[in-house]
Amino acid sequence: MIIQIQEPKSSWEMVHMDWVTALPPGGDRSHNACLLLVDRYSKTPMFLPCHKNDTAMDTAIMIWNKVISHTGFFQNLISDREPKLTSALWTNPHNLFGTKL
Repeated sequence: MIIQIQEPKSSWEMVHMDWVTALPPGGDRSHNACLLLVDRYSKTPMFLPCHKNDTAMDTAIMIWNKVISHTGFFQNLISDREPKLTSALWTNPHNLFGTKL
């Protein structure tokens, strides 16, 4: 389904999110993937080292600790319908905070 996306009015209001996987292990924790978040307003990227097998909870905690604590809550999060992001563990906090998935 194709949906027209309205332009955001401020930074970190609308965020695109995707994973880059199958990377060679790197860093002190042998990360093998990267979570990419891009602010639609400013086009500012955030690259968060992670693991390909991280759970929805791991991802939610990482975003809370490393992104939302600095940017505030997103109003819209755009992804490719990754199963991690559509799980109940992920959708319940978004319903609570009023974020659209």
